[in-house]
Amino acid sequence: MVLAAALPADAQLAIERFLHRGRERLRAKVHEFLRWLRGPGRAASAAQQQKRFVLVRLEFNAVLSQFDLFTEVVTQRSEADTGVWLSGLDALADDALRIDVEGVVPARAVCYLARGAGAAIRRAHTRLPGGQPNPVAIIRIPRERMIGSGIASSLIHEVGHQGAAHLDLVTSLRADIRRAAAAEPGGQWLTWDRWISEIVADLWSVGKLGLTSTTGLLAVVSLPKFFVFRDSEDDPHPTPYLRVLISSALGEALYPHPQWEAMRTTWKQMYPIDALPPAHRSRIEHTEAAIGKLVNLLVHHRSSALKGRELGEIWPLQERHPVHLSRLHRKWDNDVAVMARQSPSLVFAVLGQAKATGAISPETENLLLTRLLTVWAVRSSLDPARHSICRGTKVMEISSETQFE
Repeated sequence: MVLAAALPADAQLAIERFLHRGRERLRAKVHEFLRWLRGPGRAASAAQQQKRFVLVRLEFNAVLSQFDLFTEVVTQRSEADTGVWLSGLDALADDALRIDVEGVVPARAVCYLARGAGAAIRRAHTRLPGGQPNPVAIIRIPRERMIGSGIASSLIHEVGHQGAAHLDLVTSLRADIRRAAAAEPGGQWLTWDRWISEIVADLWSVGKLGLTSTTGLLAVVSLPKFFVFRDSEDDPHPTPYLRVLISSALGEALYPHPQWEAMRTTWKQMYPIDALPPAHRSRIEHTEAAIGKLVNLLVHHRSSALKGRELGEIWPLQERHPVHLSRLHRKWDNDVAVMARQSPSLVFAVLGQAKATGAISPETENLLLTRLLTVWAVRSSLDPARHSICRGTKVMEISSETQFE
């Protein structure tokens, strides 16, 4: 792969150390089993010998599973263009995880592409096969999303799951929701409790991207009518029709502007509910009517992890307001050199807003973002290299420590 396509240096080091420790544990268990088998285990029953062997074999399979987990993340970096774009998306993920809350140290995230329509994340510090904690967050991005600013909507939604874990938001919000449900038994609070993990991730995306998040979501859930109105009791995702309305309501609460009402109107015209069966339509309308209470609870939520602040206050509220985003677009005038010096999430927010208002075409947006992802990839790869060179002999120590055995 080219240097610009490389994984973030600290992420690569964490992955190599994790895999190295796994191999060392496995090697130690294999030698321990063999010593036992040649010693006390020689007189053990076949059942005892088989039990110990199976445990070693399970450890071997876990090490293989861990290796396979990171295979696509690493090997896709050698694909022409794709590797560099992924490195640029790593920079976007890193930027999106940073929030204005004291004491929060974001995990490192790395991206890879996969077939299928759904993005996903394997969060950092969650258990991998074998029981060891994941050293980095791994974000899977559908190949069909690699067009325009919509990619940021999917990526930062997944980042939101990691950010919510840093702040333990799902736990603290569920406590608020259940208190509200006890005070208002006839409300929709149990529905929100089921969907809250995905709603929080959508909030993270809206907080970082503004309208770009909702338009990207709209593209994901623009499906045949049956699927847009389908609700499953086992699915943590909100019904697609309601999910777009929730996203719009979150955006309006954070960044007040008439565009949100226009978005809702357009969405409802695309998917009218008049033809739904009466009972189904009634459920949809009843849930939609409760969105305002949910949004109010979210933006005013406080927890110890937020250091006394409200959840609605931790986003760049002035910088992401639609009027300011449009002003930045006019000021930057599609100058890649200027945009490359800005935070990636801000650039995606500006370009997505500009496309939504017709200030730029989708083709122009795509061309700009392709060039910007390349610039961010080169910068993220070269900056650690410069730092390593400045450290002199320390480079040799790190290199020798991370060699494959």
